[in-house]
Amino acid sequence: MDDLLSILNGLHPEVDYETEDGLIDSGILDSFDIVTLVTEIQDTFDVTLDASDIVPENFNSAGAIYALIEKKQEEDA
Repeated sequence: MDDLLSILNGLHPEVDYETEDGLIDSGILDSFDIVTLVTEIQDTFDVTLDASDIVPENFNSAGAIYALIEKKQEEDA
């Protein structure tokens, strides 16, 4: 989770990612941020995210993003 928080803080350091649960719904992360985030996640966690994974419910909070990462790691194992 620390690696993910580091990536997110690189995008918007002013956001409290441990409590924020509307990253997409509140417009905190835009489409460019998502592209950057997906690339960083794939590189850092050695997972592949499909287009079907890139939906708001998977990216509205750090917890949701991390759950997606864990799911993809299990699928790739």
